[in-house]
Amino acid sequence: MFFTKHRQLVRWIIIIASFGIISLILWNTYVFFQKFKDEERKKMEIWSFAQQDIIQNMDLNGDIGNLPLKILESNNTTPMIKVNEDGTMDFNNIDEKETEDETYLKSLIEQFKGENKPIEIKYKDKVLSTLYYGNSPLLNKLKYYPLALLLIILLFGAVVYFFYKSSKNATENKLWSGMAKETAHQIGTPLSSLIGWTEILKTENTNPEYIKEIEKDINRLQTITERFSKIGSLPTLERLDIVEETKDAYSYLKSRSSKLINFSIDAPDTPIYVNLNRQLYGWSIENLVKNAIDAMKGKGNLKVQITPHQKYVDITVSDTGKGISKKEFKTIFEPGYTTKKRGWGLGLSLTKRIVEDFHDGKIKVQLSEIGVGTTMLISLKTV
Repeated sequence: MFFTKHRQLVRWIIIIASFGIISLILWNTYVFFQKFKDEERKKMEIWSFAQQDIIQNMDLNGDIGNLPLKILESNNTTPMIKVNEDGTMDFNNIDEKETEDETYLKSLIEQFKGENKPIEIKYKDKVLSTLYYGNSPLLNKLKYYPLALLLIILLFGAVVYFFYKSSKNATENKLWSGMAKETAHQIGTPLSSLIGWTEILKTENTNPEYIKEIEKDINRLQTITERFSKIGSLPTLERLDIVEETKDAYSYLKSRSSKLINFSIDAPDTPIYVNLNRQLYGWSIENLVKNAIDAMKGKGNLKVQITPHQKYVDITVSDTGKGISKKEFKTIFEPGYTTKKRGWGLGLSLTKRIVEDFHDGKIKVQLSEIGVGTTMLISLKTV
């Protein structure tokens, strides 16, 4: 019960805790790196003391001793260059071939200076040589762990962001689906009443043409109701003639649009069968036709063309409107994107979902030119 009521709070607690854990790992890795670096420093200081001890013993009695030699031999990981007073160099854990390149050695010394402070080897307050050493291979690997963890944090943040965004979108989709179904339910009551009044008008010697037009609008309202009721549900597809279905959706808008628009349709005389949901497909065609009419501001040429191919059929809607730029070809299908002052930006996003998600088809801007017009293309598989 607590998790249900405080889902958002629990989600943020988990996110913050995860970031806290990763931050602690990052900090501990950094601390461990510094301690390991200090240990290597101490090891190199002991190595330099052993070197001093050898010089001192040789000066006193010529006996080097086993312990200093053991210490010098123990370093088999840390790369180093010992520059002597006379300019000669001694190397340890550096490739012999690379020691022949003087330029490379100078750059290596500069690199070692940046990684660790040089150690002076003295005897009787006189600097006999200077020890330059770099990080061991293990320390170099450890050095990149914090960067890897930072990358993990960024990736984790991106995952959390997209999860939150998708969760939010899913909630919004449920809300819109619920509102659509409720709208369909609310329209149903006055629609039933209108059907009843139409039957009464038929008995009152009303002009049959008036009755016919009213019935067309009632059928239209019934179609809209069915469309809204299907939002959020998986629609049922039927084997239908796409030529006939396209003509039906197209004709309704043609009869109710501006007379200044020159409507035309180019379609085969033979049926082309496609798995369709009649109401949703009609909605898609109407959205494209309405957008074309708006783009032309109620005046121009509008053409629908149906072109059959071997395994699919193309439906194009062309207008002579204002056109769109190429960078908007994909953007116009995003929810909320609109060029109209009072538009909601839902028409084309709904059309894309109907065509691609419900009918396994494709929709795109086939071509468009500013001031010339736009052609929208729908491709569906034939059966």
